[in-house]
Amino acid sequence: MHITLRQLHIFEAVARQGSVSRAAIELRLTQPAVSMQIKQLEDQIGLTLVEQIGKRMCLTEAGQELRGHAARIAEQTNELTVAMDQFRGLERGVLRLAVVATANYFLPALIGAFTVRHPGVRITLEVGNRDAVLAAMAENRVDLAITGQPPEDAGLSAQHFADNPLVVIAAPNHRLAALPHITLEEFETETVILREVGSGTRAAVERHVAAHNITYRHGCELSTNEAVKQAVQAGLGIGIVPIQTIDLELETGRLTILRMKTFPIIRQWFMLQRSDKKLSMAAQTFGQMLLQTGVMNAPPAKAAFGAQAPPRRAARIAEPAAG
Repeated sequence: MHITLRQLHIFEAVARQGSVSRAAIELRLTQPAVSMQIKQLEDQIGLTLVEQIGKRMCLTEAGQELRGHAARIAEQTNELTVAMDQFRGLERGVLRLAVVATANYFLPALIGAFTVRHPGVRITLEVGNRDAVLAAMAENRVDLAITGQPPEDAGLSAQHFADNPLVVIAAPNHRLAALPHITLEEFETETVILREVGSGTRAAVERHVAAHNITYRHGCELSTNEAVKQAVQAGLGIGIVPIQTIDLELETGRLTILRMKTFPIIRQWFMLQRSDKKLSMAAQTFGQMLLQTGVMNAPPAKAAFGAQAPPRRAARIAEPAAG
């Protein structure tokens, strides 16, 4: 058999995604190119590896066996690349990151600074909600992940690098916006717009309201912070978002932070890595930059509360210990 690493890499992506089209998107290839590589791999092995059952793509028994070997070979190949990168220093290499969507508000500046210092390092970035980021880490597709609450997983190492407050926001003309203090009873009469189930923000809010026996009216459930902000500006209700996402809206007066009892919820930012994984020089260097820098101006003191300056008595969400 003359199986290539490229064929195994493509097959592993197809097996993991459960779809040729999704694998093609991940690999930045066309669907025909992916299908051709799978066909050539099957021809080399002399066995059918994938089969179509109705609208679902399934692995054959041989395909399931090959998937395990392909995953192990991919991990060993990555370890080889890391080892060789140690000799090259930071002249070349790949840095693979997975981050929750909120991190997009501060991460580009850090990536930009890293790229200026190490232009030879190629960076790939996966952005999703907390569940998607943890899946990328579990499947060993990334070197480092940035998220809020880390999982209780002994196979992961988590390091805190900044706080991540969640605040209640409203349109400036909302009836609660002018109140100096807002009670829980007033909050419970309002329609609340939240992120989707699976996001770290939603999980933190659910834990918080449960801990304080707070009820609220469910409004829209949206998949991005931008969508939540737009819905709040449109008067569809009040929202709960990370404070780092609303700098521009506070400066331009399109949103305001409500002085809500038990808020803000102080969450934390964590950098995750697999405990069993040897990081490349690029990943080590980027991780050190992140831990040393933290989220610059996070929470941004001026944009966070500005003239509102509410008392900083906040409810802190207990985060599991690292590892």
